Amino acid sequence: MRAGIVVTARPGIEELAARAEDLGFASFWVYDTPMVNGDPFVALALCAKATSSIKLGIGVTSPALRSVPAAAAAVSSLNAIAPGRLICGVGTGNTARRTLGMLPTTMAQLEAFTRALQDLTAGRETGYTEGTRTRDIRFLHVGQPYVNTEDPVEFVVAAFGLKAAAIAGRRGAGLISFGLLAPEVWGAFHDARRQAAQQAGQPADVDSYVMTSLHVLGEGEDRYGDAAKDAMGHVAMALLIFAADNPSFGESLEPAEADAVQRLLQRRGTTATATDRHRTLYRNYLGRIDPDDRDLVVPSLVDKLGLIGTADELTERIAALEAAGIDEIVIQPVVDPEKEMVELARLMA
Repeated sequence: MRAGIVVTARPGIEELAARAEDLGFASFWVYDTPMVNGDPFVALALCAKATSSIKLGIGVTSPALRSVPAAAAAVSSLNAIAPGRLICGVGTGNTARRTLGMLPTTMAQLEAFTRALQDLTAGRETGYTEGTRTRDIRFLHVGQPYVNTEDPVEFVVAAFGLKAAAIAGRRGAGLISFGLLAPEVWGAFHDARRQAAQQAGQPADVDSYVMTSLHVLGEGEDRYGDAAKDAMGHVAMALLIFAADNPSFGESLEPAEADAVQRLLQRRGTTATATDRHRTLYRNYLGRIDPDDRDLVVPSLVDKLGLIGTADELTERIAALEAAGIDEIVIQPVVDPEKEMVELARLMA
């Protein structure tokens, strides 16, 4: 099982990327949430100059954020700085769209965007549509000092359901998901992806990534104590915020989780139907949680969304994820990033 690191995009993270490379991590990712964090392509350009071998990932961009030509130029420009080291995650823009008070894009738009982005970054021509007009486009200048379309870019599709997994299969792409640690769900994803890949004549041997958090419990430490909640609270809060912003999802929550959603809405001074709820719900999104919000991270969320346990327990859970077909665990450190990276490197050794 490989391990990677994900952080929020900002200038200065290149130092963490260099440290992650020194520690032997396989990849270093940044989120693409424009109204929450900095620009991922600027951040990864800095990381590309500060590193030489670690893979660099965008987790994830979408047709709701960028046009195909702009996204292709950004990815292929990074590929010129870090040849063959780029992983481009694509998704419906679920979080990034909701931070704008908008809905995610459709699966059809996701698939068309992925296809076109794969074409352009590989130097091929593709169809590009605006309104009722469609034109074939391609890079007019390739090679240094512009873009790199020779070295392959790895593509992964953000999957929270079987339809997205099937898109990944049809496009010959891998899978990535956030906070999803149930081996049986990953088994279903891989089955859907594999079947779609076979029907489309696409390769079956691609990688799967899961983004989560990790905390190794000390002797006698409370599994649901402050340290554990601080380490994984940002993942738990992301789910609670999604449920608060998408009430139909709340039907799948346990009673304590549903109660936490209601308390979150009250603390943010908004409701699940307020048209301006995005302005308060996403405050400090994917950052270290406020101590006053620790009580919202109920035990079931700790168990479901984070890798929390003793070293032996974590080794067992990671082995189960690997058996389910996950190739790499990507951890977001938020308390003491360098210390947490060292701890993860030691655990994965």
